[in-house]
Amino acid sequence: MNKLFEDVINNIPDYKVFLTVDEMDASSHKLAEEFPEVVDIFEMGRTRNNHPLYCLKIGNGSNNALMFGLPHPNEPIGAMMLEYFTRELASNEALRKELDYTWYVVKSWDADGTKLNENWFKGPFTLYEYSRNFFRPAGHQQVDWTFPIDYKKLHFHNPIPETKAMMNLIDEIKPKFIYSLHNAGFGGAYWYITGETRDIYDDLRNSATKQGVPLSLGEPEAPYCVAYDPAIYQSLGIRQNYDYLEKYGIENPEKSINVGTCSADYALEKWGSFTLLTELPYFFDERIKDLSESDLSRKDAVLKSLEFTEESDKYILKTLNIIKPYSDERNPFRLALEAFTDNAENNTATKAMVSENPDFLKNATVAEEFDNLLVTKFYKMLSYGLLVRASETELTKMEETNEENQDKKSTLKQAFDSALEHLKDLSEELEEKINYQVVPIKKLVAIQLECGLLVADYLQKNKVHS
Repeated sequence: MNKLFEDVINNIPDYKVFLTVDEMDASSHKLAEEFPEVVDIFEMGRTRNNHPLYCLKIGNGSNNALMFGLPHPNEPIGAMMLEYFTRELASNEALRKELDYTWYVVKSWDADGTKLNENWFKGPFTLYEYSRNFFRPAGHQQVDWTFPIDYKKLHFHNPIPETKAMMNLIDEIKPKFIYSLHNAGFGGAYWYITGETRDIYDDLRNSATKQGVPLSLGEPEAPYCVAYDPAIYQSLGIRQNYDYLEKYGIENPEKSINVGTCSADYALEKWGSFTLLTELPYFFDERIKDLSESDLSRKDAVLKSLEFTEESDKYILKTLNIIKPYSDERNPFRLALEAFTDNAENNTATKAMVSENPDFLKNATVAEEFDNLLVTKFYKMLSYGLLVRASETELTKMEETNEENQDKKSTLKQAFDSALEHLKDLSEELEEKINYQVVPIKKLVAIQLECGLLVADYLQKNKVHS
């Protein structure tokens, strides 16, 4: 990596908290005021709650690049990277010239959803605090999973306003490079890229290891992920999900897919854009990179994970059914849970896959066992957090409107107490079984920024076939 890029990375501030949407908006306006000859700010659209979506345009290079933070509203690492990078771009002419892009930057794409996560943005950063204040919308309400698509029998043409705004921007600027800024909750670092670019794989992995963040070498995020190299995967679109369900015996997969595709898929198909995702954890345990052999077969590890998930989902659905008559059908936490517990066909396909695929007969690595038996439980904590908030939202509304309905209040309170107890019990179990570390924000920003610089620079200097 060249000296200029190293200096930029070494100057990242020691961030202690994440910024709220309002703080990011104010910062973007301030940057445009400070650097009027270099930075423009414009409103690219509005959210469903009518919050303005701001885009910064910085520089005047030979190709267009698009970066967006918070495509999932519980993933603010990328927003902090953009907070730093936009100021560095605006003030550093040498950096702008070296990269030679016109940059379009959206710090908070799902602004509405981000506001529902802000209670944990200032810490403390614990498994419980994160899951208790967690929000992620149902797939059909996710800004990066409602892009239109026609594939086999799947036809989706219902993009939400935030998605339409990004579609219009992509179609207008036809970006050469897109950086979609996601992050995982627990585990290690891994990457999604549009096409094979083997020259930079070691550099990508090294960006994490030199910051002390392990690679994620357990199970991939989805069973249909295509690995180019350890911890480096081909970008995911909805086509892969469809083909996976079809391959393992699900008739009419389109009936269980109620989302569209993602920005990476859309921009590649229309404009040949190359997309990078750098997935990073808030928390990690060293076992996520342990490739030594465990005593459990990989098949049994996956089946144990599915068994736990199915039992947890039964409890969640039972509780949801109890509170449904007393909750608004637009309650975002209820909608999210209804989507996240609709896993029957994916689970059926996974059981078929682990029975048919010989790779699952061997003993699991320690990383794979840890992923299946404990990381799975961490992600289920997030669903318990949503369940707590589904009841809490309705109870808060009753309080604010002075609604007197004792049956409703009693039912919601019982559901709230039960969900909170499940969340606390699972939190205590994981605090005991997982020796986790919290990754400093500065290190996470450094990894995401270094990877973005590496890929942006590589694409400018090499012909890459997406």
